Amino acid sequence: MITPGELVPQPHEYVLRNGTPDSIPGWKSLADGLLTDQSCAFHRNIEISSRYAWIYKLLPDCLKWAGMAAFASHHVRLALFPFRLDTDRTGYVDIPHSLRRQRALLLEDVNTIRETNNAIFDDIFWVHLAYGTAEDGIGRLRALLGAEPHYAAVLAGFEAIDRGHRVVEDATASSEARRKAEDLIWEGNVQLLEHEQRALVQPNLDRLSCAFARLFSIGSALTFEVRGVRQEALYFTSFYLYSLTRGIPQALREQAWPRITRFEDRWRWIETSIVPRFRRFDADTRLADSSLRRIFAEARDYASNPCVLPRSPQTEEAASDPEQRRPMATSFD
Repeated sequence: MITPGELVPQPHEYVLRNGTPDSIPGWKSLADGLLTDQSCAFHRNIEISSRYAWIYKLLPDCLKWAGMAAFASHHVRLALFPFRLDTDRTGYVDIPHSLRRQRALLLEDVNTIRETNNAIFDDIFWVHLAYGTAEDGIGRLRALLGAEPHYAAVLAGFEAIDRGHRVVEDATASSEARRKAEDLIWEGNVQLLEHEQRALVQPNLDRLSCAFARLFSIGSALTFEVRGVRQEALYFTSFYLYSLTRGIPQALREQAWPRITRFEDRWRWIETSIVPRFRRFDADTRLADSSLRRIFAEARDYASNPCVLPRSPQTEEAASDPEQRRPMATSFD
């Protein structure tokens, strides 16, 4: 655990400090050590967003999925808003109590979104950490993922990313070779994105109520945290706006109203609207850095007020020591 006030290491230093795992559970545990408890829902969400941004900045030329995930997770905080009604001053959310007390606010569905965001981090973040902190990142991933059917698409995505990355780093590569390598890197990252949407997001969205699914469809939009009217208009994308304009021919053919919870509708929006916008955004280094700083700034604000879990009578004496409390990890950029 990285405590407030401690100098935050670079990814390589973090792995060396805690020991390099040799198994998937070990890597997942290492990644989870960067986050606070599940019941500190808002702290944990902004931590996840800043950790994605942290690992994206490690290798911005190739870890594009992490950059997109940083903004997607940052947007999820809006869907978690109903939990604010049952949050104490430290940020702790009594999730079981909330689910019993606030059924009218669709908190079962809100909790599903929270769980989905956590599940994506647990499933994919550690892979980026393992790849980015090794001299032979793809060799490390082959050893870890080669026998895991669940991770077949992830490994294939990183194989493509690694091939492209090697060309991009080659000073002798031609401009045409570099262009093809950049396309290959994006293809690999889109494979990671499709794995995320099929294996993790879709099963959870299938659990949502009809009422929440409609609200979630209406509210699904991204701006990549850009500022200024012209910039916001250039990078803004909304699921319904897309579906009722560019997506309407397909909707007419399928004779079905577009829903964010339907994989085909959602993937069409992601692949033809979100990814191209993020690719353009990613190419503007100054704009991307400015937006990422907003995520890091919010993470620092949350880190200055760590979520403190409630104490039971059995642990009252131990918990009176600040060192016994599990605080939020500091933000890093």
